[in-house]
Amino acid sequence: MATRKTAKKGATVRKNSRSAASKRTAAGVASRKGVKKAKAAVKTPERAKVLRSKVVFKGRLFRVLRDDILEPTGLRSTRDVIRHNGSAVILAVDRSSSKKNPWVVMERQRELAEETGYRARKWRPLVSYYASPGFLGEAMQVFLAEDLYAGEATPEEDERIEIRLVKLSDILRMIEKGAIHDGKTLNAVLLYAWILGRKRKK
Repeated sequence: MATRKTAKKGATVRKNSRSAASKRTAAGVASRKGVKKAKAAVKTPERAKVLRSKVVFKGRLFRVLRDDILEPTGLRSTRDVIRHNGSAVILAVDRSSSKKNPWVVMERQRELAEETGYRARKWRPLVSYYASPGFLGEAMQVFLAEDLYAGEATPEEDERIEIRLVKLSDILRMIEKGAIHDGKTLNAVLLYAWILGRKRKK
């Protein structure tokens, strides 16, 4: 009799285990359904419509458009927007002496070799962003240049460029103290430092 009772108790335990597993599975399915419903409930915000656009200024590097806008709420407004073809930003990094605290060169628009004399064997996109999307349509594409080697700079006649390599740790301290206000430097350096920190943790 004792043996049969033990068997019944064991069967009860197994039954309860299957029941608990079924509940967990059902809860998981319900959770996934809830996530799907939540995603479906999130709608893409409506965009304003440009009713009319007029060029009010056209220069060598950019133009200014005056747009008549119809907001999704039905409100009409006028905006002045600067249109620019975009800029290339180069974050040049020399990790030959230290992989944890490399030397950094910041440069913008022109080719790295032309203005600094440095050349890079490795190139890759780092980030793309808009400096002020409210009224400025200039997209800034940041490229990371690595494995540098020195060459001869060939700047344009009206360019006066001082080349200086700065340790990444020194730039970060300057940013922390509020000594750097240039948006492209803040974006590029902070993102690169964050990526570098993640790689060290792996």
